[in-house]
Amino acid sequence: MRINELRDRDVVNVNDGKRLGVINDLDIDIEKGTIKAVVIPGSGGFLGVLGKKQDLSIPWEKVIKVGVDTILVDYSPDINHER
Repeated sequence: MRINELRDRDVVNVNDGKRLGVINDLDIDIEKGTIKAVVIPGSGGFLGVLGKKQDLSIPWEKVIKVGVDTILVDYSPDINHER
């Protein structure tokens, strides 16, 4: 699978069924050649800037399934995943 194939897929939390957003970036370990986390942009703000929430970084280990249109993750809002 190519990195650009992951972009723009809906990310859904399996714990509550909520849509978290779409992947806009990946955190990659260059030395190991592995994906460390998927990054979902923060929402809100005026013109996408003022008052915008921080990006959400979900560790790759929390990705459960990569489907054709959706990526399922085991996300717990109790743990600080913001980046």
